[in-house]
Amino acid sequence: MRRGSVLSATLICLLLAACSSMRESEPERTATEQLLFSTAAERAADKLAFNIPLGTKVFVDASYVEGVDSKYLISALRDRILRRGGELVASRDAADIVIEPRVGAISLDRKKTLFGIPDYGIPIPLAGEVNTPEIALFKRDKRQGVIKVAATNYNAKTGKLIESLEPVYGFSHRTEWAALVLFNWESNDLVPEPENDNWVGK
Repeated sequence: MRRGSVLSATLICLLLAACSSMRESEPERTATEQLLFSTAAERAADKLAFNIPLGTKVFVDASYVEGVDSKYLISALRDRILRRGGELVASRDAADIVIEPRVGAISLDRKKTLFGIPDYGIPIPLAGEVNTPEIALFKRDKRQGVIKVAATNYNAKTGKLIESLEPVYGFSHRTEWAALVLFNWESNDLVPEPENDNWVGK
C-alpha cells in the first residue's frame, strides 16, 4: 500500500472516531432542561409588575396553571409578590386580593443545523444495528426555554377587577457548536461562569 493511501486511511479512521458524548442525567429530564425551564420562569416572574400596596394579604390561585415545571413558576411569582410588599395567605377567605396567573406557554424549542454527516444506524444481519458517529464540519444545536405568563388581580370579597397584567415572556438558551469535526464548544445564559475550577481543599 502506498504511503499516501495509508495516511488517507488513517485520517478517515480519525474522523470516524472523533466523537464525544456527555451523560447529562439519569432522571427523566436532564439538568439542562430543568435549567432552561427554571431560568425562563425567573425572568418571566421578574417582568410581571404586580402593583400591591404594602401589607396587602394575597392569595395566589394557581388552579388554572398546568405544565412542566409550573410549580417552580408559581413559586417564583409568590416570591415576587413578597418582594413587592404583599403578604401571602393560604386561603381566599383570608385574602384582600386574589392573583390568578395564567400560562400561555411553558415549553422548549429546539433548532439544529448540521453541515456534515449525521449519525445513523447501519443494520447488520444477525447482529442488530451499529450506530455511526456524527461527523460535523459545522453544527449549531440550540435549545431555548420559553415561558409566557400573565395575571389577573381581583378583590377577594367582591370579585371586582383590580388590575389585569399583560403577558410577559421569559427566555433562556443553551447552544452547542461544533466545527471541523474536532472542535466543540457551547454558549448559554443558564449558569454563571465559575470563579475558579479548583477543587475545594486542593
